[in-house]
Amino acid sequence: MTEPHWLTETRTAYDTVAEDYARLLPDVVEPPLDRAVLAAFAESVGPGRPVLEVGCGTGRITAHLRRLGLDVTGVDLSPGMVAVARRTYPELRFDVGSMTELTAADGSLAGLVAWYSLIHLPPELLPQVFAGFHRVLAAGGHLLLAVKAGDRLDRRERAYGHPVAYDVHWLPPERLAAQLTAAGFAVTATVLREPVDGERQPQAFLLARRAVS
Repeated sequence: MTEPHWLTETRTAYDTVAEDYARLLPDVVEPPLDRAVLAAFAESVGPGRPVLEVGCGTGRITAHLRRLGLDVTGVDLSPGMVAVARRTYPELRFDVGSMTELTAADGSLAGLVAWYSLIHLPPELLPQVFAGFHRVLAAGGHLLLAVKAGDRLDRRERAYGHPVAYDVHWLPPERLAAQLTAAGFAVTATVLREPVDGERQPQAFLLARRAVS
């Protein structure tokens, strides 16, 4: 079967920029509110429990979550990004894969993080992806999403010093919350942050939990 063009474009773009992405983005998570959201997620999940970061890129958020006490692994579409992550954080596990076809066993995870990775999917695929998240999370498992807040398509033709071609979708938090609810999650918090450090739009963070029964 032919691979969707958006998936091919996204993988190719991140393979292209992987080394410079790692060089230009700091290992320390900024700004402070972002760290607070990650800390709240980690405390909700609890120390030592299995967590998956989907769209982990070069692994900096995966590593941050490990420092917060979680038993976390990362998966990313781009082999180039995974190679950088494995080199930078050899103590952690990173795999190549897609959030649209998660291989984790049903109910095997206590937490799942999608940190600015949903923004590359066509929005019509989100209900399917959220159903997959629901499948791999255990009852009561926690979910954290980070997205660019809005409702528009941003076509990127240059990133991190390289010519590329891929899409970035700004996503409305209220629509995401409704889709999560429809997928069997209870949304526990929605945090909206104003742009900082050259960002062009507000950022949204959604915390949700899979129903216990």
